[in-house]
Amino acid sequence: MVRSACLAVALSSAVTQLNAQELPFGTSGFYLAARHASAENDYKAAVRFYTEALARDPANHAHMENAMSAHLALGQYRQAKDLGARMLERGSKSQIAQMAVISQNALDGKYGELVETFEAGTRVGPLVDGLLEAWAHVGNGDLEAGLAAFDAIGARQGLRAFALHHKALALASAGDFEGAEAIFSGADGGTLPDNRRGLIAYVMVLSQLDRNDEARAAIARVMGTALDATLTDLDRRLSEDEKLEFTMVSDPAHGMAEVFYTVAAALDGEASDSYALLYSRVAESLNPAHVDALLLSAGYLERLERPELATATYDRVPRDAPEFITAEIGRADALRASGRPDAAVEVLMQLAESYPGISAIHSKLGDTLRRSENYSDAIEAYDAAMALKGEVAPSDWFSFFARGISHEREGNWTEAEADFRMALELRPNQPQVLNYLGYSLVEKRIKLGEALELIQTAAKLRPDNGHILDSLGWVLYRLGRFDEAVAPMETAVELMATDPVINDHLGDVYWSVGRHTEAHFQWHRALSFNPEPKEAERIRRKIDVGLDVVIAEEGMEPLAVAEDG
Repeated sequence: MVRSACLAVALSSAVTQLNAQELPFGTSGFYLAARHASAENDYKAAVRFYTEALARDPANHAHMENAMSAHLALGQYRQAKDLGARMLERGSKSQIAQMAVISQNALDGKYGELVETFEAGTRVGPLVDGLLEAWAHVGNGDLEAGLAAFDAIGARQGLRAFALHHKALALASAGDFEGAEAIFSGADGGTLPDNRRGLIAYVMVLSQLDRNDEARAAIARVMGTALDATLTDLDRRLSEDEKLEFTMVSDPAHGMAEVFYTVAAALDGEASDSYALLYSRVAESLNPAHVDALLLSAGYLERLERPELATATYDRVPRDAPEFITAEIGRADALRASGRPDAAVEVLMQLAESYPGISAIHSKLGDTLRRSENYSDAIEAYDAAMALKGEVAPSDWFSFFARGISHEREGNWTEAEADFRMALELRPNQPQVLNYLGYSLVEKRIKLGEALELIQTAAKLRPDNGHILDSLGWVLYRLGRFDEAVAPMETAVELMATDPVINDHLGDVYWSVGRHTEAHFQWHRALSFNPEPKEAERIRRKIDVGLDVVIAEEGMEPLAVAEDG
């Protein structure tokens, strides 16, 4: 098994440098390379390798399915459909093949063909099948058959709410806003929408009926004041007496997009991200303007560690969409994750220039600059964000914490301490803040008694956090309580075995209790994990002459009598 995995890794690297004919292992080589690429979510490589494997074994359904899934993940819908059609012609029952073919047939307007395939027993999934068949009837010009199909689905246990929601969408898309409103309002057996997309559809229907005040009341009833960009925009437009168009479902393909989006969102956290992504990609294909599907796909791609694909997906959100700011912030995160922090900063700076009054943009810019160790500019960004927020709320604790870190790194201790203490005032006993403030006090060798209390509280709240246990061991060491420092420091190293700082600290603790051989071992381990150059030089000096000599050379006071004020 290990040998196969190693071969796959080697092949996936080597194939990029060889022509197909030069690969020495034939079909099995491409298959192993493709499997490795799929396991790494490297969809471009997976497509390439599975395509080569299929060229040598054209009837292999497993190769076709995997290649098709990779095409879908990349948003290459036509290629996925072609493979899916080949599989279905050969008698395959592949769920993914059905999804690919159904979506492309809908886009091609082949609704009559879709009706026939559903009546012949085509199956994608229990929730999906009936809804897609009903939309196929609508697309085939038979609205009555479609509505009857929705009613039939609603008679099944657990599917009534879904069926009524889609029936209302179908009526609204056909211009029957009274019928749609009767369902959404509950007058015709439905229930008031309690989910975001259902609410948006209901609001558009009410506006078409010249009932903007009721639409605004529905938004307030369901969402309160916690409105996202889309609902904020809709509420503003309603307040200005604008008659909203019903844009959620403009044609039956968009109705099918809603089916796949619903499933993709429901799978979030319930299935693998790579599987859920296929549903959100199909939703995108059916309705390229489905911004929620785009954002969902981009989020899945980020979690799958494909930031370049996430960036391209965020790019597809139109500039005039209310969600554009959310998409640009997501694009900046994806750029940073792909190793392009300067590009991420540029995106956010342009966004802040275009939307200077939005606090969240400045906060995200501050976070990105801080992670790039540009602490001075990060402080300016955080200052701008806080100035826009006005009254401080408990949720603002992280902004103070992040700005405090930036001040601390810039050497502005007075400002840093004030920010840390404000963060704790807003979120008492927040473990990260307790630990950071406590550790900073330890490093400055001030208020060590308070530092110990802060870190002990953090350790009780997060007993399995290596950084916090390192801080606990370190403050005990600074206080001269060397024996007590050993246990938490050893546990910290167990939890974070490759951290150079924690291994270095354990070496110092071992030295302080007379375990010099073990101290040397830990210092050597710390060096093997590539510490910062200045720290590496200090560690080598400790290995050469011992900790006591290094402390004396640095002119430090005996640790046991460090300031405890």
